Amino acid sequence: MSIFKVIPAVDLKNGRCVQLVQGVPTRERVSIEDPVGVAMRWVEEGAEALHIIDLDGAIGGVRANKDLVDEIIRRSGGVEVQVGGGIRTHADVTSLLEIGVERVIIGTAAIQNPEFVRDLSDEFGKRHITVALDARDGKVTTHGWREKTSLTPPEYAREFERLGAGSILFTNIETEGMLQGVRPEPTAELVRAVRIPVIGSGGITTLEDVAILKESGVCGVVIGTALYLERFSLEDAMKV
Repeated sequence: MSIFKVIPAVDLKNGRCVQLVQGVPTRERVSIEDPVGVAMRWVEEGAEALHIIDLDGAIGGVRANKDLVDEIIRRSGGVEVQVGGGIRTHADVTSLLEIGVERVIIGTAAIQNPEFVRDLSDEFGKRHITVALDARDGKVTTHGWREKTSLTPPEYAREFERLGAGSILFTNIETEGMLQGVRPEPTAELVRAVRIPVIGSGGITTLEDVAILKESGVCGVVIGTALYLERFSLEDAMKV
């Protein structure tokens, strides 16, 4: 990612487009029946990129919404797409890159087997490999945000940079879906820890939040709930 991007989130759960509060599966703030239509709306409104997460896959380890993801990618008209959730195997990564995904997001699989990131980077090129670091109480979590590790985002980020990750997606779980604003310090600390691009996520509620995270040094931000609840428009966010 060479320029700052505003990236709408299309999170999939049980075949619907949802937005969760702090990643809790039972706390859905947004639930929409037509996720493909939602994605196409963002494309029509000028999105330069889409962020698609299979939440069922992230929790269960299997890409439960694969067909929906594939359809969104096919219909996205060349818009840059990053995909995560349940990506655990080489075959998962290969299938996504073959249909045009720009960045494959590896989370739990990266934490469990860091060499997986090196192997993917060596084979496909680092620009296609993003590692997701989702943090609660200052520690990285796995398995759909349910299990907490012992290391901090900067500690993991430096290791994955060394192994060949092309970028880091950082989510502050404590602010995710809360609509109470961002906490820029953890993101800024992570940006300072590595030389590779960092994408920020979690808590964006106002246009000022977009500006705050941009000033922290991220290369882009993922926005979900605030867009769906029309706190501001995608167009206005992109102007920031």
